[in-house]
Amino acid sequence: MTGVRKGLAKVEVALRWDPSPAERPAHDLDIVAAVYGAADLHGVPVHLVHFGSRSPDGTITLNRDSHTGQGFGFDEVMTLELDRMAAELRRVVVGVLIQDTGGRRATFADIAGTGVRIREGHTDLAEGDFDAVPAATAATVAVFTRDASGAWSLDARLQGFDADPEEFTRTMGAVR
Repeated sequence: MTGVRKGLAKVEVALRWDPSPAERPAHDLDIVAAVYGAADLHGVPVHLVHFGSRSPDGTITLNRDSHTGQGFGFDEVMTLELDRMAAELRRVVVGVLIQDTGGRRATFADIAGTGVRIREGHTDLAEGDFDAVPAATAATVAVFTRDASGAWSLDARLQGFDADPEEFTRTMGAVR
């Protein structure tokens, strides 16, 4: 999954995966967005948006949250209204993490039918899966960056992490 595009306004990040077999615990994947200010583009996020939350200004919302992957198509969807964000917010990193279910840490290799799609309106900007990071327990899928003119661009690049959810949300925006 790679792609770069400039001048974005309102984008949607969607996630899909197949349910676990009946005899196994459910897989719970979550979309997470970390928002960074101009003063610290790679350090501590100004705010973190995940299941059960939204950004304080309402510009990032989780529209659909699945705990099992059951459903048709994309089971979890996050909307980012980049054009409405305050000028001091300059970078948004979007990732996917696997919640610990059934007492064991799953990796992307354990989960069938994964997919992620990033679109603006009806235009797909990037689409892919997690096959390239099979040993990872979390991954970043997109970095949105605002330039000096105020235009947002997308760098859709998959990067895997072997981290628990708390560690991933602390380090997902660091310089690599």
